Amino acid sequence: MKYMLGTKGRMTQVFDDKGVVSAATIVTAGPLTVTQILGKEKQGYEAVQVGFGAMKESKVNKPQTGKPFRYLREFPLEADSSQLEAGSAIDVSIFAPGDIVAVSAISKGKGFQGVVKRHGFSGGPRSHGQKNKERAPGSIGGGGRAGGRVVKGMRMAGRMGGDRITVKNLKVLQVDVATSTLVISGAIPGKPGTLIEIRG
Repeated sequence: MKYMLGTKGRMTQVFDDKGVVSAATIVTAGPLTVTQILGKEKQGYEAVQVGFGAMKESKVNKPQTGKPFRYLREFPLEADSSQLEAGSAIDVSIFAPGDIVAVSAISKGKGFQGVVKRHGFSGGPRSHGQKNKERAPGSIGGGGRAGGRVVKGMRMAGRMGGDRITVKNLKVLQVDVATSTLVISGAIPGKPGTLIEIRG
């Protein structure tokens, strides 16, 4: 499995050989530094731990002494990853144009939102006499429904965004090893600068 960490950049447009345009996102990815190889003997599972993003040694907390990275992540250790060892680097050259990847990131936080924005409710009627029910949720239960209580999972107003979102089947359009840049088709969760995980 191919994996990479990066930060989201701006969106752009990419034209292919036939002149078809695609929306794309520019990602500054890697290089990653292998910080530890986890094995079944000590940790109980096989994985590779990688670090991304430089960080001052003075700001590293005690458990991470010797690993001056802003982000540490673990990925499954594949059979063909035997050449990896602590200190080795992984860059964007592991990807090639045309690769299909899944991208995970934390979506933008939107604060406390009503049901129209959060769940796509249509709101109340636009008739004469409409006053303060334009964006109201309507009935939430009671009476004979579910014993007079509000059932779990009822779609109501609440905090929106800030969730881990995974978008699958995105295509790598361009790879630039010199600038550690990937151009990936479509939109990616989060705002510019958000940490993203890329898995192929």
